[in-house]
Amino acid sequence: MLARIPGVDAARRSDLPVLLPSAGRARTPGRAGDLAFSRWLGSAAPWKMWLVLVLALAVGAAWPLAAAARSGYTMGQALDALWRWLPFLLTKGFAMNILISFLTMAIGTAAGVVLGLWQVSPARSVRRIAWGLTQAFRNSPWLVLLFIVMLTFPFQVEVGSTVVPIPDWTKAVFGLSLPIMANLSEVVRGALQSVPTGQWEAAESLAFSRRQTLWRIVLPQCFKRMIPPWMNWYAILTMATPLVSLLGVEEIVTLSRQAMEAEDNHPELLVPFFGFALLVFFAYCYPIARWTIALERRFAVKL
Repeated sequence: MLARIPGVDAARRSDLPVLLPSAGRARTPGRAGDLAFSRWLGSAAPWKMWLVLVLALAVGAAWPLAAAARSGYTMGQALDALWRWLPFLLTKGFAMNILISFLTMAIGTAAGVVLGLWQVSPARSVRRIAWGLTQAFRNSPWLVLLFIVMLTFPFQVEVGSTVVPIPDWTKAVFGLSLPIMANLSEVVRGALQSVPTGQWEAAESLAFSRRQTLWRIVLPQCFKRMIPPWMNWYAILTMATPLVSLLGVEEIVTLSRQAMEAEDNHPELLVPFFGFALLVFFAYCYPIARWTIALERRFAVKL
């Protein structure tokens, strides 16, 4: 004979306290009435669902239009505001982006070449250190590196009785140069290893030292191969410079926000101002990208 299950085949028996439902709740939880909306949603005809979706989209689209109509600020006024601020955004904003990209690329290139040469060093310890630094900065988010540099570096340096302030854009340059250094290190290492081993052997047979082989034979051949990826990383770096706006650096994105605040933060200002920033970056980076492709085709190894 099977055992009887309490609560199913027999009455419950327990000496534990039980919380009874309140007297005001007459119906039992879990009744069909609790799922009325879900049942209606599941049994409704498809055209009703499309009608609800279209109405929701219409209300969502009409809401900002109604807010703009109440504000009385037109798109023509937004374009006029952009035209007034345009010289300031270019000379003070985008010029800072270009300056940061130039300095970052210069520092990153110098450090990346050194780190790339260390990766092919005959000393095993040097190779391991260079590999670790390359992988650490190459696989780290750029924004995280910027925050670490911004928070760890001092805001000013005292030299005797003289206080030398350190501007935020210099910290941004150093923070962005770390991932650029790591990625260019890989470019240098790949270019060096792409040279046929016969070049090294021929130089060794002519009694060239390793330094002479690198600077007189191998690196001149790698230079043309490194130009296309170097230009590609410069374009990527330039497009990444707006990240420094999150740290308070006054570049084109930061100054665009300040200009919109000066114009009372009308919603109609968002598309013209940020669209102009997008257009400026595209006009600057697109020719670099096309030039990179042309150089890559020109310097490609023809088998």
